[in-house]
Amino acid sequence: MNADRRRRWWLVLAGAAAALLLGIATTALLATTGAFHGPHPANWRAPSAARCTAPPLPGQVVEVTLADMGPGMMSRPSGPGPGGGMRLIAHPTTVTAGTVSLRAVNAGYLTHEVMVLPLPADQVPGQRPTGADGRIDEAGSLGEASRSCGAGAGDGIAPGTTGWITLTLRPGHYELVCNVPGHYLAGMYTELDVIGR
Repeated sequence: MNADRRRRWWLVLAGAAAALLLGIATTALLATTGAFHGPHPANWRAPSAARCTAPPLPGQVVEVTLADMGPGMMSRPSGPGPGGGMRLIAHPTTVTAGTVSLRAVNAGYLTHEVMVLPLPADQVPGQRPTGADGRIDEAGSLGEASRSCGAGAGDGIAPGTTGWITLTLRPGHYELVCNVPGHYLAGMYTELDVIGR
């Protein structure tokens, strides 16, 4: 019985050593043939590499990053919701009243948008009710950046592209949201504070 155990142990050890040597040999072969240095496939893209940029924008510019972890990332045991892997990040988060431009870069894998809504004094970001369609009420919207490689409203900011909008904002609190179905509930909102001069 002891000899059988020893024989099994040596077979497992020999198999592991063979797999390791095969992996090293394959990597060395591919590295010397240039397989790792060729051009990327034509349809390959890095989601964070913007395929277009905004022109110089007037006023104070708020950089907005739209991020997600790709298709299926909104699922979690209790359904879509905060912590689901979607984010809308603004920098800076405080500007002075007047002309404000939002430059939204979609660094994710899904189409997004940025909508500007007044935020009531008794409300915090992320608390708006969503309808059966997974969207919030857009009443009172001051405008949106939802055009790929362009200004204003459109069909959404495609992955790897930029959209922008310029608004005149009064002092107050605003909520920046992505109102693509399910995205607000998945965490795509933030606050923008506008202070007096």
